[in-house]
Amino acid sequence: MARHRELFSRYVRPQWPRLIVLTVLLFGNIAIELIAPLWVSRFIDGVQSGATNSALITIAILFMVFTAARPIVMGIAGYLSEDVGWRSTNRLRTDLVRHCLNLDLSFHRKHTPGELMERVDGDVSELAEFLSFFVFGVVGRALLSVGIIVMAFLVDYRIGLTLLVAAAAVLIILRTTQRLAVPKSQALRAAKADMSSFLEERLGGRETIRANGGRDHLFDEMDGRIGVLVRRTRDAMVASRYSSSLLELMVALSAVAVLALGAYLLPSSSITLGEIYLGYYYTDLLSHSLIVVTMHMEGLQRASAAIRRIGELTAIQPTVVSGPGHEPDRGSLDIEFENVDFGYGGTQRALDGVSFRLAAGQTLGLLGRTGSGKTTIARLICREQDATGGAVRIGGADIRDYSLPQLRGLVTMVTQDVQLLHATLRDNLTFFDDSVSDERLFAALDELQLRKWYESLPDGLDTVLVDGGGSLSAGEAQLVALTRAFLNDPDVVVLDEASSRLDPATERLVEAATGRLLEGRTGVVVAHRLNTVRTLDHIAVLDQGRIQEIGEQTKLSADPTSRFATLLAGGTS
Repeated sequence: MARHRELFSRYVRPQWPRLIVLTVLLFGNIAIELIAPLWVSRFIDGVQSGATNSALITIAILFMVFTAARPIVMGIAGYLSEDVGWRSTNRLRTDLVRHCLNLDLSFHRKHTPGELMERVDGDVSELAEFLSFFVFGVVGRALLSVGIIVMAFLVDYRIGLTLLVAAAAVLIILRTTQRLAVPKSQALRAAKADMSSFLEERLGGRETIRANGGRDHLFDEMDGRIGVLVRRTRDAMVASRYSSSLLELMVALSAVAVLALGAYLLPSSSITLGEIYLGYYYTDLLSHSLIVVTMHMEGLQRASAAIRRIGELTAIQPTVVSGPGHEPDRGSLDIEFENVDFGYGGTQRALDGVSFRLAAGQTLGLLGRTGSGKTTIARLICREQDATGGAVRIGGADIRDYSLPQLRGLVTMVTQDVQLLHATLRDNLTFFDDSVSDERLFAALDELQLRKWYESLPDGLDTVLVDGGGSLSAGEAQLVALTRAFLNDPDVVVLDEASSRLDPATERLVEAATGRLLEGRTGVVVAHRLNTVRTLDHIAVLDQGRIQEIGEQTKLSADPTSRFATLLAGGTS
């Protein structure tokens, strides 16, 4: 319940003006539903007692007024309820996305994008749907049920007692079955998240799966997950239907009891025909209210499971924590690694005692086999993760002294796998920042010597790019990434070179843009091709997390005994 209260306080309470109006409408609707049948009861008794036509017409008009008012009240309340629910959960969805983006790589290694999408969108949508109906579907009907029992006591205490016993039995049933249903609902949500993650990963790798004959294995895996999903769906449905079936049985017994009691009391004039109708109507209204509550209790069970899963996600704290802040002198900054260790959780270290210093304005190329530690060094410079030992310094200050926003302004990383958004080229370059003018974009493209490439695009800055890069080649996607980095105007550039082969024309554009981006800046390049490092100032050769060789590029290439010279001779990196 603590998580429920926390979410309500943070996201729903700020909607208090709408909640006040909703509360007024709620009690107005309850009053209408309780009072409207009184006019029918009086009409029946009036007919039986020989009331005048004018009195009967007045009663009928009052009944029509109450009946007509109810849909108006419900319409306004429904709109406000939806508005409150979606406003609140949209804020929650935004906060969850921000929280996930702030979590470090260790978290994203354990949780796939599909799983996170299910939590951020699936769980929050479940909560939004519940909140949209909560006031009238749960609170309103629960209060109406209390009002019905009170009115039943006013009609006849024996009818009131009958409905009170029935309501008490229903509450016991609901509380008992909810304990069974919530874990089932949570297990179902987990199965849906697993299926979503599975489909996202497999569909993303569809070309590789087809090319390597992995379709049969994919369908075998999918059948297993579908089986789990079917079983958990069945278990959740059985748990929820069990409570509704017991409820319907109790309602039917209550109606029979009220009619039997009326038939027993009517001959002795202890009760009127109108009061019997009123008792039966209230029984039917109570049954409908409790069924609605039960239906929304299923939503409550799903919402409770969603809140629990959301709470589990928000409870995960990033291991990379923003520092107090440090303002270095702007311009190119030096980079220093002092006896840096890093491991991904296994026994083998990704980096073991790495030390080097790169002077401000100098460039360093990292060479080595896959798994040698090149990308790990790049990630430590960008502080995507923290070293487990030693110190990483930028501009003479420990990297952990910088606040994360400061560091993101100082250091920009260009990855080899460029993520393109399904948006225009303009929005892909600016990340939807309207403050970046087209003139500034043109200036950046000119500075990087990319104007001819830009002019070859069909719609210029309005050219729509496809997420995943389907509309551009790998080299053109690199040009977009380099322009993004240039617009950031960083002091330190970390470049993870694209490992895929580029066509000669695009490769020349990438090389020219890379050179201009690194000009006057401190740069670290994770190199996959030897041609890339020939223009860099320094070279570091890594193997199994250790620096085997580091020095000036010109000296190492001229030394036939150096590892770098050996790599050049062999033509491998």
